[in-house]
Amino acid sequence: MNSRQIRKMVLTAMFACLSFVLCTFVYFPAMAPFQHFVNVIAAVFIGPWYGMLAAFLCGVLRMMSGRTIMSVLGAIFGALLAGLFYRRTHRFWSLILGELIGTGIISAILCYYPMKYIYGMDLQSPFYYIPFFAPASFVGACLGVAVLLMLRRSGVMKRMLSMLGEEEEPRQ
Repeated sequence: MNSRQIRKMVLTAMFACLSFVLCTFVYFPAMAPFQHFVNVIAAVFIGPWYGMLAAFLCGVLRMMSGRTIMSVLGAIFGALLAGLFYRRTHRFWSLILGELIGTGIISAILCYYPMKYIYGMDLQSPFYYIPFFAPASFVGACLGVAVLLMLRRSGVMKRMLSMLGEEEEPRQ
């Protein structure tokens, strides 16, 4: 295992822990905007697969602290799509779009089935969670992009990406 992989694994664990702590202290019913905040930052620094792993680990930690399966399902698809979209375009708006589609739509629809059939909730439509997930993912992704813009403006982002072996600087 090379040092680049080790750094990405350490950052994955750090992003998972940061997300868990932020989601624990700032909680809204059926919303976790700071999960999405961390997802977009992780997408830039560690990529889609490690970002998805960080979201999964945070979701498992949140489930262990009493939350439902929505903790896992509500985060992993947004992290994956934000990372994949960003990898393709290297633009910050793609992070918001990926997080919004992945979490706000795909995860919201997928959460319906376990919540209805495993947890026995009386939900009327697979689209039930979209009004909760979409605003939270949009707000969290926008906050994450704001932090990334500050990091880029200060020059910290370029140094961090070079330490991780990443070449390309994000475009506007």
